[in-house]
Amino acid sequence: MSPSPRRALLLGASLIVLAHPALAQDDSGTTVLGVIEITADAARSVALDGYVATNSQVATKSNTPLAESQQSVSVVTNQQIRDQGAANLSQALSYTAGVSSQPFGADPRADEPIVRGFSSSHAQYVNGLRQGRYFGATNYELYGMQQVEVLRGPSSSLYGAGSPVGVINLVQKRAQDFDFNEVGLSYGSNDSRKLFFDLNRVVSDDLSWRLTGLGSDIRQQVREVNNERGYLAGAVRWRPDDATVIDFMASYTKDKPISPIGLPYELTQTGDGDYLRDLYAGQSDWDDSDRTMWNLGLEMSHQMDNGWTLAQAFRYEKLDWDYTGTYLPIGATLQPDGTFPRGSSRQSERSESISLDTRLSGEMQTGAATHQLLFGVDIRKYDADESSHFGTAPGFDPRTGTATDGERGFAGTPNAGSVTLKQVGVYAQDEIVYDNWRGSLALRYDYVKQTGEQYGFESAYKENDLTGRAGLSYVFANGVMPYVSYSSSFDPQTGRTEDGRPLDPTTGRQWELGVKYQPAEFDALFTAAIYDLRQKNIRQAIGGNLYQQIGEVKSRGVELEATAELAQGWDIRAGYAYNDTEQVGGTNTGQPMPNAPRHTASLWLDRDFGNGLRVGGGVRYVGARDDTTNTHRLDDVTLVDLGASYTRDNIEASLNIHNLTDKTYVSTCSFFGCFYGEGRTVMATVAYKW
Repeated sequence: MSPSPRRALLLGASLIVLAHPALAQDDSGTTVLGVIEITADAARSVALDGYVATNSQVATKSNTPLAESQQSVSVVTNQQIRDQGAANLSQALSYTAGVSSQPFGADPRADEPIVRGFSSSHAQYVNGLRQGRYFGATNYELYGMQQVEVLRGPSSSLYGAGSPVGVINLVQKRAQDFDFNEVGLSYGSNDSRKLFFDLNRVVSDDLSWRLTGLGSDIRQQVREVNNERGYLAGAVRWRPDDATVIDFMASYTKDKPISPIGLPYELTQTGDGDYLRDLYAGQSDWDDSDRTMWNLGLEMSHQMDNGWTLAQAFRYEKLDWDYTGTYLPIGATLQPDGTFPRGSSRQSERSESISLDTRLSGEMQTGAATHQLLFGVDIRKYDADESSHFGTAPGFDPRTGTATDGERGFAGTPNAGSVTLKQVGVYAQDEIVYDNWRGSLALRYDYVKQTGEQYGFESAYKENDLTGRAGLSYVFANGVMPYVSYSSSFDPQTGRTEDGRPLDPTTGRQWELGVKYQPAEFDALFTAAIYDLRQKNIRQAIGGNLYQQIGEVKSRGVELEATAELAQGWDIRAGYAYNDTEQVGGTNTGQPMPNAPRHTASLWLDRDFGNGLRVGGGVRYVGARDDTTNTHRLDDVTLVDLGASYTRDNIEASLNIHNLTDKTYVSTCSFFGCFYGEGRTVMATVAYKW
């Protein structure tokens, strides 16, 4: 029988009771509970200068160093984000191994990087808690974040139901324990502009606050596909005593992201690419968007007298979004007269999400082995209402950029949907240190229930599953650590089979063999990994909200990554990934996964000359890849980026150029047409700091 949320909570409480040091044996026993030293959580730490991060909570929800975590993890620091002039999540991950960061070009609505062949639309988190949106992740303001973390591979053992891609975690800026201020403005290509500020004040030894804001109007190569955004975030840190830290965070985002319009594949093969990538194929009197996102978060950490630590993370998130747009109908092609059809859409979303993660951690000694224990209860509730209405639009002539025959119109009533999701998970983790050996074991039990309907069909399921992760490694004296790990995931699916049965959840399984090296002579981290990742129970539509569950997806590959801070002010970030994907079963048997290049590589070098001048540059390579339908092959592309800054007294001026050579390329082709990657963009920034 599936447990109710109440039973799951009682089980979690039981785990916490079992972990209490009152159960420790005396000195003659084999079990002794020790006192642990509390260090600042990675999420609470200051966004330090430099490229090399040493800690990240995303892998283990503990303070295990990155060099000893038994799974592939990358961290993009605030320094790297600033040097590269990254304005969104996709740009921030452009130099991360195994990540195809902009598979859909420049879309202001959302960021959906591809990791190890899988879309990350349902694998994005903020402060370790999953983003709340039924259709995938929205575009969070990167200026409000202090770092970005990528955990590759199935991670349900700590995070519950989710994609086998792993976790992309955005860490919001916290209030810090020293004063600083920044105000600035940016101006760039296509008349883009920004105004931003970041202020931090220490009120007393136990209280500080931070206020961050941004106003921007970002215009892309298709000038009509823009985004006007306002962002305001506040943070307060309170230390009521020496053992307790409480962080409060809130943010509000108001923006108007316009949907890009796809073009028929045949047009991209016969037309002038430089002209087509700037072509607006929408309806200027119709395309519109109005989106509001806000969230409230609270994080608490308390070290108890017995040496154990109780931590809790909470977030309430709300999304309101109304948008009208133009789209290329599925299967639409270029007509003999050179025109193509279009459709009109009218959509709205309303959603609320509440997430709560409570953890108890401490240290236990058994003989010569030290156990870092973690017990947790994770609760999530999500409510969403959605309405979609698809209709007609006049055709379009790309040669003249004007509409042809036809009218905009809608028939019937909108497709409406309303769903409620509840998830409760109880998990436990043991990280073991025995001499130079490191071992880890994590188990989680989840109960997930969704009720409601979407597009007139039932959208309900009730699932429970046990997932886990295990790892073993050995730390050599010279900083080299080889490791092997196994991890699993599950993700419920809506819909029914042809005989009326509910769909089984997808399941993910991964074996990973790797090595990490953290030299003592200089600040650096080198990693290499080979992996075999598989997802089963993939669904394929057969019509009328009915599906067949076919085969699996295989993703196997090699990843190499190096991040280092060298002498004479040099910083380097380099990566290479080989990813071989294959779909087994259904109509695409034997084909690679869509938008999954077999080869990707990147190299970024930055030099601080010590006189206020910094200069950096990078090269990114994205290999050939298939479109969504596995019918078209997209060419590989090499892109060049540059960045430079000069600081004198309190003023910093910077210049960033993306796609320096102005390369014209098709970024992706989906069911709704093909989209071009962004051409050369230039952004100049001046900031005053004190």
